[in-house]
Amino acid sequence: MARHDRRVGYGLPLVLAIALHLAILVASMMHFPQREIEPPSATIVQATLVSTEATTDQAQRAKQARAQALARQAEEAAKASAEQEATRQAAEATRQAAEAERQRQADAETREEARRAAEEEAARRAKQAEAEAERRRQAEAEAQRQRQIEAEAQRQAEAQRQRQAEAEAQRQAEAEAQRQAEAEAQRQRQAEAEAQRQAEAEARRASEAANSFITLVRRAVEQAWVIPPNVPAGASAEISVKLGPSGELLAATLSQSSGDSAFDRSAIQAVESAAPFAELRQLPISVQRDYRQFNLRFRPGDIR
Repeated sequence: MARHDRRVGYGLPLVLAIALHLAILVASMMHFPQREIEPPSATIVQATLVSTEATTDQAQRAKQARAQALARQAEEAAKASAEQEATRQAAEATRQAAEAERQRQADAETREEARRAAEEEAARRAKQAEAEAERRRQAEAEAQRQRQIEAEAQRQAEAQRQRQAEAEAQRQAEAEAQRQAEAEAQRQRQAEAEAQRQAEAEARRASEAANSFITLVRRAVEQAWVIPPNVPAGASAEISVKLGPSGELLAATLSQSSGDSAFDRSAIQAVESAAPFAELRQLPISVQRDYRQFNLRFRPGDIR
């Protein structure tokens, strides 16, 4: 709206200058009414006598004619001067109008250039701001991605540490279990070895006690045995002995005969005479049952 008002202000001097110039041209073409002076006729010859009054009148008319001629010259000079002034003013007005138009156009171009420059600057700044915003967005996205990567790396590291801790705990638990198993196995082996040692010792003691018991039985039977006369040298009889819990004789039977009834009977009588065998109760309980029944082989001079 301001640009439109300024265009009207520059155009008005131009219109006025043109109108003034046209008015001067129209005025210069107009003729003011003048009194006609009749020139003296050269063709009429008056033969009358010119009086003083006639001469004066002619001089007066000549003077008026000169005055009119001077007036016309002055008028024409003034008109020419007015026309020149009008032309000059019109040219000046045209020049001023042209200058004003040129200035207006220059101002308009300047404003347009300034507007374009402002728009370009605004566009540049907007583009720069958009680029900066995009850069910040990308930087934020990159930072977010880095934070996610770091968080994921930290999570994986924590998971790895957790797995390692669990593996270490599992390893320690397995090592402890293995140590305890080995300790238990060692203890078991020691217990078994001790049990075996004790069993062996018990077996040795039992064997020694049993051997001692059998030796005592044989010695007692030998002391009670009366060998009949005339026994063949190769005679051999086997007697099966069965004892009670206290060593009392429950039975003495012939399990293998020597072929000599007197020899066989003497062997049975020797067992019956030597009984009871109270030494049985001195044996370990675990082996007492094993020695409550045994066989004795009788040969002349030897009992096995």
